[in-house]
Amino acid sequence: MIYKVKRRQGSYGEAIGILQVEGLVPCIPGSVSNASTYSFPVRFQGVKGLSVERIFAKDLTLLDSVIEAGEELVKEGVKAVTSSCGYMALFQKELANHLEVPVFLSSLLQVPLISRMLGDGEKVGIMCANSQVLDTPLLEKVGVDSSVPLHIKGLESKENFAKAILEEVGMLDSDKIEKEVVSSAKEMIQEEPKVKAILLECSELPPYGAAVQEAVGLPVFDFITMINYVYYAVVKKGFYGFM
Repeated sequence: MIYKVKRRQGSYGEAIGILQVEGLVPCIPGSVSNASTYSFPVRFQGVKGLSVERIFAKDLTLLDSVIEAGEELVKEGVKAVTSSCGYMALFQKELANHLEVPVFLSSLLQVPLISRMLGDGEKVGIMCANSQVLDTPLLEKVGVDSSVPLHIKGLESKENFAKAILEEVGMLDSDKIEKEVVSSAKEMIQEEPKVKAILLECSELPPYGAAVQEAVGLPVFDFITMINYVYYAVVKKGFYGFM
């Protein structure tokens, strides 16, 4: 087999590019920003000035920086581009229009698919970092309109989650956060029994997905289910076996 060099590409074999938010959050295994989370190589690219605070403020002046970082990932050979914050839905359409590879910036892109899996009257439960930011205009950017039955539960009032993820104090107690996330999931089901599947919006929530599922017995989707899904779409492998 003959291979040809790709000009300006410094490394090879990284199919998924991840746009990084600036911050002081310890990214534990399971986090989108921890490379050991994946069973395949990924490539990270920081976005200058892209903080959680500015994303929550829906600062559209960041678009040029997001595009520049996305272009850098494509130059380095990635086959699809995602991000490390669900609220990056803010830039989904613009970046998808600009780059020549698939763009899936937010875990929230899974909501329409999850909803179609459920029966009439059943709801998708969204556990998010800050429910005040997750408004109708933001949801519409990922194809979620008023016809999609939702129940949203924010974690902004949970002490340990808020300090580690929102306030970025530089420390994280995963055991305490897991208890907060699980208790919030149980509260969600008590508040709305029609919730039949849960999406963990925040990129720091996948480490607690198994505990949530064990506690409530429902399908649990997150950033990692989405990234894995796209990876196996852009990197197809042959099947081997026997008949």
